[in-house]
Amino acid sequence: MRIIETEVRDLYIIEPKIYGDHRGWFMETWSRRSFEDAGLDYVFVQDNHSFSAKKNTIRGLHFQKGEFAQAKLVRCTRGKVLDVAVDIRKGSPTFLKWAAVELSAENKRQLLIPRGFAHGFLTLTDDVEFLYKADNLYAPTSEGSILWCDPEIGITWEVKDPIIAEKDVHAPLFKDCNVNFAYEVKK
Repeated sequence: MRIIETEVRDLYIIEPKIYGDHRGWFMETWSRRSFEDAGLDYVFVQDNHSFSAKKNTIRGLHFQKGEFAQAKLVRCTRGKVLDVAVDIRKGSPTFLKWAAVELSAENKRQLLIPRGFAHGFLTLTDDVEFLYKADNLYAPTSEGSILWCDPEIGITWEVKDPIIAEKDVHAPLFKDCNVNFAYEVKK
């Protein structure tokens, strides 16, 4: 498993080793030992699976607040997405910076998103299946969102007329969110 730093602090691309032969392939998508060896301490407690039927669907930008904040390990198992994570931790050297990574069934890459990040993705194909591992249980009352096209963040989605859920169309700008994430320096 290869762990690649992005330009955004604490956000990592995970490339699993693929073992293939004439029958197909095998990969380890999660190993607590491999993550701990890399200095990443996560215990995942919930798996989620989403399906998006149409290309140009945007889901996000979402996060969970307070005691229900979640770190996520995400991957695309069918189709292709542009996955985006935004650092919303006050005091972080990369505060309000974002990274976009193409995740697909073909490249088998994953993105490790720590607590204190907003997350979303754009489907680049029809019929996308997307999996999330989360280190905390989902709590509807702690759900937060930021408008996907917030100019203060300036994500380059490169899509015209995206398909967006009503709740995401009406999400607030970051400046109007009550976000209480604080950056913690790792020792």
